[in-house]
Amino acid sequence: MILLLKLLIVPTFIGLVSLSSRRWGPIVGGWLIGLPLTSGPVAFFLALEQGDVFASEASTAIMMGIISVFAFALAYTWSATRFFWRLSLLAGLCAYFACTLFLQSTKLPLLIGFVSVLGVLLITLLLMPHVTLEGVLLRTGWWEIPTRMVSATALVFLITGVAQWVGPQLTGLLTPFPVYATILAVFTHRSEGGAHAIRLLRGVVAGSFTFTIFFLIISATITNWGVGLAFVSAILVSALTHAFSFQLLRRERRG
Repeated sequence: MILLLKLLIVPTFIGLVSLSSRRWGPIVGGWLIGLPLTSGPVAFFLALEQGDVFASEASTAIMMGIISVFAFALAYTWSATRFFWRLSLLAGLCAYFACTLFLQSTKLPLLIGFVSVLGVLLITLLLMPHVTLEGVLLRTGWWEIPTRMVSATALVFLITGVAQWVGPQLTGLLTPFPVYATILAVFTHRSEGGAHAIRLLRGVVAGSFTFTIFFLIISATITNWGVGLAFVSAILVSALTHAFSFQLLRRERRG
């Protein structure tokens, strides 16, 4: 059921984000990636299949796992200021997996972990390079967005297949693997240049505030409130926080 859901969600969302990036710019596309549209359903089905306690612990690990995405974004963006997408992707993935291995041996209480994630988020935004979008975008072929959709779906199946063998803690940490960010950053970098890829990943980091809030609520409430109320509450609060985070992006778009 989880794989079927990802099979439906991933290509649809990649297509919508790709079109949004073309219409409103890469940073808005990155902001949309901050929504937990794959990690959220994973946590939901974990709760149904493994129980509320398991889902609560996994949600804490998923929340902490977003730090690895920040490491990916920071390494990729600085590499993109000098190198083509291949070296930038290699730098980003190395940073991601190194950070994930570190987090695997680190377990923090929920609130301390939440504060730590927010602190890393703000530091990452401060450390990421600032760029100005210049020049004319290259016109891409009709095949590019379908290729993004297929590539992202294949990557989701690969990560899911590996994660199920490595235990709940590492599974939670791997769940936020930057599938959307990886595919969109690489295609954007290749076709539109490093500056556009950097702006997209800044949007990913800024939009991750919503991701963090969502899993904080799930982890904190699901054992007492049950699956339904916990997820409804998380969705409502996340919608409000995502709208608030858009104010940050308005400054980025003017920058």
